[in-house]
Amino acid sequence: MELRQLRYFVSVVEEGGFTRAAVRLHLAQPGLSAQIRQLEKELGQPLLDRSGRSVTPTEVGRAVLPYARAALAAADAVRQTVDAYTGLLRGRVTLGLVSGAAGHAFDIAGFLADFHEDHPSVEVALTEDTTERMQAALLAGELDIAFLGTAVETPPPGAAFQMVIDVPLVAVVAAGDPLLERRDGTTVPLADLRDRPLICLPRGTGVRAALEQGCAQAGFRPRVTFEAAAPHVLARLAARGLGVAVLPAGEDEPAPDGRLRTLRIADPEMRGRLALAWQATGPSSPAARVLLDRLREALPPPRRT
Repeated sequence: MELRQLRYFVSVVEEGGFTRAAVRLHLAQPGLSAQIRQLEKELGQPLLDRSGRSVTPTEVGRAVLPYARAALAAADAVRQTVDAYTGLLRGRVTLGLVSGAAGHAFDIAGFLADFHEDHPSVEVALTEDTTERMQAALLAGELDIAFLGTAVETPPPGAAFQMVIDVPLVAVVAAGDPLLERRDGTTVPLADLRDRPLICLPRGTGVRAALEQGCAQAGFRPRVTFEAAAPHVLARLAARGLGVAVLPAGEDEPAPDGRLRTLRIADPEMRGRLALAWQATGPSSPAARVLLDRLREALPPPRRT
């Protein structure tokens, strides 16, 4: 019994006939038929019923099919493992990045360029999305790795985190805003934002979740009047007096004319967090495991203030 014979058998079952299976396998149909008959002769039982318009597995064939697939999967895993150890990494890795964070985690473009240079046969698919959607995709196996904004330190069941950023949320306002007059100029109680128009990241992001949780704790719902995925856009809106921007500390870019002021939000303090996330059991493919290991080594120590 040979692996290629098992692959031929599985292909005939999946295609429902020898003709389509031969096309899929790039083989001549007589040669494919001969290999299947040789396998059946060795096993002493017919695996395929050829009497109908389509070819179907016999009772024995149906019993053999899952073992044939498992053997092929095991053989592929052996090849992938050897490739990983010899540097001949292949495959496709899906990497998610929370919207607006491309310039703040670290030089992701430079990292991916270096990784591609070392492993040119690995395709990396990079996507941007909200934390909620990426977390769901990660747990469903649709993403291998993701940079997520999160309101909590503990990952959800089935996921693992490596924290990248953990900083307080701040209120960014235009110079002359009443918030600056009533306080010490460095902090503002969250309750003081109750009736103010707020500018924040969209729902589904970790910062927005932290804001909503903090406001619920303070007894009110935030009045968000402007949303944008890029933190610097939020700061620019605040500089024009359109509201109070709620951002992670360090994400606000000072306006060139000095129109922005930053106040640390207190009572309660809220945190903006960015985490590298993956399935708790680890990525399924060797390529994704190698990329994750390199990411974890390349990331700087968590930025926390």
